[in-house]
Amino acid sequence: MWYWHRTEAVRRGSLLAQRAVEDDPRWTRAIEPHLTAFLLMSTGKRGERRDKRHSRWHTLGGLCVLTAALLAGCAEVTQREEVQLKQATVKELTDLLTQREAAIQTMKGLFSAKVRGGIIPIASRVEGALYYRRPSAMRLRGFTAVGSELFEFVQTNNYFRLRLPTMGRVLSGDPSDMSEMGKLARPFQLSVWAMGGVLGTGTIAKDETAVLVEEGDHYRFEVSGPSLNGTQFMRRRLWFERQTFLVVREDRLMESGAVEATIQYEDFRPIGQGEGALSAGERQLLRPFRILLEDGKGQGSVQVTFHEMIPNQPVSATDLAQL
Repeated sequence: MWYWHRTEAVRRGSLLAQRAVEDDPRWTRAIEPHLTAFLLMSTGKRGERRDKRHSRWHTLGGLCVLTAALLAGCAEVTQREEVQLKQATVKELTDLLTQREAAIQTMKGLFSAKVRGGIIPIASRVEGALYYRRPSAMRLRGFTAVGSELFEFVQTNNYFRLRLPTMGRVLSGDPSDMSEMGKLARPFQLSVWAMGGVLGTGTIAKDETAVLVEEGDHYRFEVSGPSLNGTQFMRRRLWFERQTFLVVREDRLMESGAVEATIQYEDFRPIGQGEGALSAGERQLLRPFRILLEDGKGQGSVQVTFHEMIPNQPVSATDLAQL
């Protein structure tokens, strides 16, 4: 009698697994190894005599394994069905970048920065403040942990000024030529790029074109434009997460094709309602509170963590250092 019960359990378990696979073949990969183990545990070698109680426990254990495998397969299929990767075109993502830029008219923010590799020769840890007014007025201030001012960097489209109180120096000029800043030019240029992910200033310019490439659960957005001699080259690569269309990574490229900087955007949080330019699906303004920047030339890295962002509130001329 006990042998009949064991055989019947095996038969029913096999039918259950077969029906599950017929209903959805994707379960095959999930249950196959467990089903094999179950059959081996239940039937054993032909002709081998086992203790009745021992065999019953094996049959019960095999059924538990099979049941768990079926449930796991069901969960796996359900989870896969829930992941919906959105489709988009170049125009739709270009318009989305434009909307996100227009949603920020002004910004005030407080952040901390950890610097590695000597990319900024001022300090390895900086407490900072950001002020921004559209379209291009930006001011960055850096302080030590005890509140002593390290630097003040102000920039517009055609002007920059860097003040270094600890060194008693003030440097200024055109943002397209920061050679006067020497070694300090690069870290501040990288900082401006990193802040672009917060401010949404990475829109596609009129002289730029874009190509869209599917890359698993991301879209890779390749942006090209003319070099100084007029030839086209890829300037940037943006990675859009395909469930939210948030930009989670950006590569800045040189004319040679080498990566000048890689920027990762993480910890997206709502910061308030944007201006009327946002689409119906993006009424809530999301911005990355954590930015990781790797210098492509191997000079170091910067990790920026925002503590507070206040969008679209009045920013005075004093806030922007009289720009």
